[in-house]
Amino acid sequence: MELRHVRYLLAVAEHGNFTRAAETLHISQPTLSQQIRQLERTLGVQLLDRSGRAVRLTDAGEAFADHARSALRDLDAGERAVHDVRDLSRGHLRIAMTPSLTAYLIGPLVHRYRTAYPGITLTITETTQDRIEADLLADRLDLGLAFSGSHAAGIDNSPLFIEYLGLVVGSSHPLAAESGSVTVSRLAAQPLALLSRDFATRTHIDAHFAACEVAPQIAIEANSISALVEVVRRGSIATVLPDAITRAHPDLHAVALYPELPTRTVEMLRRGAAYHSAAAHAFAAMARAEVQPG
Repeated sequence: MELRHVRYLLAVAEHGNFTRAAETLHISQPTLSQQIRQLERTLGVQLLDRSGRAVRLTDAGEAFADHARSALRDLDAGERAVHDVRDLSRGHLRIAMTPSLTAYLIGPLVHRYRTAYPGITLTITETTQDRIEADLLADRLDLGLAFSGSHAAGIDNSPLFIEYLGLVVGSSHPLAAESGSVTVSRLAAQPLALLSRDFATRTHIDAHFAACEVAPQIAIEANSISALVEVVRRGSIATVLPDAITRAHPDLHAVALYPELPTRTVEMLRRGAAYHSAAAHAFAAMARAEVQPG
């Protein structure tokens, strides 16, 4: 058995098709089929069911693939460990965060990190919290920035700071003239622009409305904080944003809300059993020591 055999099998399993897998691997389909047959002969078992329109793993193939994926993740981690330079003169770091954190946290933090370690290259991804945890477990990420709560098995978390959320409008919005608090019940008559439902921030907001027994009027859903800011700053609609974002935009106006939205804890996430590079350790330490949101 050779390593390429394992990679070939997993590619066919992922695509469910020899042709697409061969294109991804940049080899011919006959070569791919021959290599898979060779692996099956080596193991003495059929790994793929080729009888249907889509190729799928047999029960034996599923059992083998689970261990193969784990082995490849460990091999990739081993390769990174070999190339990991302890003095941080070079290296690579893969990080991801939820959209609200991208808007105010990642810029200053990455600037400080790059100033301290200019030889480290970074891949930065903005995505949902569920995807962050899945990518950490699959070793597609080194670190994630997200929120406290229940986490997938195998995810380690450490708190960074408390985030505050509030009702936000543009300076020409009628609520901007309010001198006191606006009750959550009044928002039932106010059109709102919020992040889409697959984001942790939206789940947090929805839970607050539900606890207050209010059905909000959701006029706009977006998967981008910058889109929300651009819509709201023009004054016709309200939203909910972290206070740090509101303070950074002079044309946004914070409105006191009663009851207030609960605070939440921003956390650093990582895969517990993963190899953690010097670059990842340095970033985590800098986040814990230096992050001052807002």
